[in-house]
Amino acid sequence: MPSRRRRVAPLRAAILAAIVALAALGAREARAAAKPQWQVYALRYGTLRDFPVADLVAGADTTRKLDIAMMFWLLEGPNHRRVLVDAGFYRQRFLDDFHPADYVRPSSLIERAGLTAGQVTDIIISHIHWDHLDGADLFPNARIWIQKDEYEHHINADGAPINSAIDTVDAAMLSTLKRAGRVVLVDGDDQEIIPGITVYTGGKHTFASQYAGVRTAKGTVIVASDNVYLYENLDRHVPIAQTLDARSNLAAQDRMRRLASSIRLIVPGHDPAVFKRFRGVAPAVVKIE
Repeated sequence: MPSRRRRVAPLRAAILAAIVALAALGAREARAAAKPQWQVYALRYGTLRDFPVADLVAGADTTRKLDIAMMFWLLEGPNHRRVLVDAGFYRQRFLDDFHPADYVRPSSLIERAGLTAGQVTDIIISHIHWDHLDGADLFPNARIWIQKDEYEHHINADGAPINSAIDTVDAAMLSTLKRAGRVVLVDGDDQEIIPGITVYTGGKHTFASQYAGVRTAKGTVIVASDNVYLYENLDRHVPIAQTLDARSNLAAQDRMRRLASSIRLIVPGHDPAVFKRFRGVAPAVVKIE
């Protein structure tokens, strides 16, 4: 029979190991609690009726139509930081061309979330398409974050388009904001641009489109914007129809699944179901949690 001392020593070692493990866990939890946590909202500023699903989901039935949601996202964080992901559109030429239903100018819609346009501190532009970029100058105090490669691929030094993906008026607007010192060019993938907000590339909706990972009390939310159009892209693991690289788009979807704390926290760019899956806090405004 082993001595009592021999029996007790392993027990003491196990207890000590458990104490060390609990201390490490507590330290990790304390560090996580100390990191900035954000609240995420989706805001619907209009609807495009009878939009072809085949323009959103690769290989979809060409007869299918969907009333798609036009939306942008509000991130509210510490120290009165109010960040938009994308900014919608407002110029009359786009209203005349696309006839959105239930349209609300983005700078007015933000008031439903209890803010004024002047209180928005930052705008993360996911990509240069008119329905995501055009409204950036509605928010007079916001710093604009866009991928360096996305900007330089589409806009020349004089503020003119060098690629047809960007509208002339939006290229000039973004160039003007850059000359005013309000544009930050993000240099590449996996960049924490604001504490608690990290941007990622690889979705290839446009040359260097980006999406955002946001740390919240419920975990990491992924604001995919048009790198994922609909929940159907995720559910069927099908690339978006409008992408420069279908394989890269699928790889980005897989990465979003790894980054998000739950698949339900991946928010697509135009799916009206976003406004049914999450709790409404005001007309056309839901909280992502």
